[in-house]
Amino acid sequence: MAAFDIGKIDDVIHGRVRLGIMAYLASEDVADFTELKAVLQTTQGNLSIHLRKLEEAGYIAIEKRFLDRKPLTRARITAAGRRAFARYLEAIGKLVGDHGG
Repeated sequence: MAAFDIGKIDDVIHGRVRLGIMAYLASEDVADFTELKAVLQTTQGNLSIHLRKLEEAGYIAIEKRFLDRKPLTRARITAAGRRAFARYLEAIGKLVGDHGG
């Protein structure tokens, strides 16, 4: 049981919505706010809070601009975010290891 170290789970990523954001951006690299909202089936306010938390951790970068007079918010995974996500997946893999089925 020495490999079982719950402390290696990144609390910033571990929330359901934040995990979804990181997983989506890890495969897509960048996504706009509306796309993330639809994919994650969450509310605008909830998504905003989770994006801010990931941005504050340095895991994603947020770009805000206007396109045809409409606001456009895009999220992009950062290099630090990719590393953190890889560490998170490794830690989860070790936790479930032999217990996964």
